[in-house]
Amino acid sequence: MRIAFLGLPLGACLLHQDGHEIVLCALSRVDSPGVRRIQRLLGDKVLLKPRLEKHFIARLRAAEPDLVVSWFWTNRIPTAVIEVAPLGGFGVHPSLLPRHRGPDPTTWALLSGDRETGVTAHRLAAEYDTGAILASEALSIDPSWNSWLLARALDRPSLRVLRAVARRFALGDPPKERQQDEAEATSAPFLSDDECVLHWTDDASRITRLVRALAPSPGAKMEIAGEELTVLEVESLALPSYLEQPGEMVLEQGRPRIACGKGSIRVLKAEWNGEPVSPEHFTRLFSGQSD
Repeated sequence: MRIAFLGLPLGACLLHQDGHEIVLCALSRVDSPGVRRIQRLLGDKVLLKPRLEKHFIARLRAAEPDLVVSWFWTNRIPTAVIEVAPLGGFGVHPSLLPRHRGPDPTTWALLSGDRETGVTAHRLAAEYDTGAILASEALSIDPSWNSWLLARALDRPSLRVLRAVARRFALGDPPKERQQDEAEATSAPFLSDDECVLHWTDDASRITRLVRALAPSPGAKMEIAGEELTVLEVESLALPSYLEQPGEMVLEQGRPRIACGKGSIRVLKAEWNGEPVSPEHFTRLFSGQSD
């Protein structure tokens, strides 16, 4: 089957390995593993971060793909691109659609306290992540995972679904399409800078979820003695008697313990200016003697 591929090179490499002919390969990142490999395999068929506009569409038509496939292409794919291929197109999204449509589904899965997420192959449509569902695979979320670890855990099922659906199209037996239920749809936009700031009036459970959801990048933000820290790991604890109001904090074993709207948290791992914050640094902050 002749495929026009858009996204990260690993997906294109595996589809090529499966025997599909990649007639055009548009990469969404130039620093991703596999760029050189796919360039060796496909030569001038590989385009680095092209704009999906007039010249691209003309080249796409000349390549005569049967199917357009997207795996982590991060921008909207115009319908004019999809319509070039007789079989249309599909992509794989790292959530169980219609839950967490949008660019940041792993963050929202953790922030929402989901116990399960997954990946969904869906038809490419005019609006992000709204096309009919072709296949999906669920994954239980380990309570210790942050956003990066969850994203890594989703890679293998995502690639399995990508290859399986492409294979079905190649065999002339595409998966049965199931329309998404709009009543169950949620959105997963990138959080603003303000939304990455920890608010101590929130429950400790919500603060813990936000820290996990934002780690390791961009990280949740807090301030001590005028210094902004990036918080990467916390633990949720009961509220001790010596902390009364949200935001009150003490230093315990070289780590801040902070009262929340309900319960408290202890900061286990944080960074300042990209460097780990040591217990000695926390001590200086609490004594007002930060560098």
